[in-house]
Amino acid sequence: METGRKNMMMEEAWEEDLLKRYPKNGEKSKDAFRNYDDPARDTVKEFYKMNHQFQTYEFVLQKREEYLKFDKKVMTLWEAVEFLNTLIDDSDPDTDLDQTQHLLQTSEAIRADGHPDWFVLTGFLHDLGKVLCLFGEPQWAVVGDTFPVGCRFSDKIVYPEFFSDNPDSGDARYNSKFGVYKPNCGLNNVLMSWGHDEYLYHILKDYLPESALYMIRYHSFYAQHKEEAYNHLMDKHDKEMFKWVHAFNPYDLYSKSPIAPNVKELRPFYEDLAAKYLPDTLRF
Repeated sequence: METGRKNMMMEEAWEEDLLKRYPKNGEKSKDAFRNYDDPARDTVKEFYKMNHQFQTYEFVLQKREEYLKFDKKVMTLWEAVEFLNTLIDDSDPDTDLDQTQHLLQTSEAIRADGHPDWFVLTGFLHDLGKVLCLFGEPQWAVVGDTFPVGCRFSDKIVYPEFFSDNPDSGDARYNSKFGVYKPNCGLNNVLMSWGHDEYLYHILKDYLPESALYMIRYHSFYAQHKEEAYNHLMDKHDKEMFKWVHAFNPYDLYSKSPIAPNVKELRPFYEDLAAKYLPDTLRF
């Protein structure tokens, strides 16, 4: 389907943009970061224009009501992974790895570094919430940098100028520093923009260690774990737990390569690992 190809192209453009904004050596200059002449950035720019316009406090509440009933589909973990693979059915198989391979690259890099098994499993699971695309959600409501809604949008969020079109920017309930929140109220009391991170967190929150859940829920919250833009909403526990988000981030950003892992060989290991932590089926 044409939609599937567009979804994959958008995801690849966003991930490429992330690597430009947050390179591994951390030495990219602000001038280079603000170089919007790169053609690849045009697609990302249009993506964030829509994302920043429509990710409102009310929108997030609506999506939580729609999706946190978990009445869309019931699948085993591997069925869910294979379902996610349909996102790239129309992409070129000679140049694009499927979602299973992307997930395995992350988790295998984590395993190679000797991290605990729950950390390895988190690497394999962390993008599974992108099944939202297959339920009809547009890309701007699935991927991209995440951020709190219900308070002033930080100028540390990528393309902050586009928030001028967001109705919440002109709403006195939501456009102050703290908005509907209290100082250092803790992120568990803060509504994040809707996307695959938040969705998967709610699917898995009863099954994985809290450190794993922080990785899943906040791995796209770059305005905080790269810029510390929302320290005023975080409590002491958040700041302690974010060490796990920082530990996970390099594997998410830098583990991708054109070399495909052997899915057939690795599948039994990950099925056994998932069985240790997850039920036989998951509700989406």
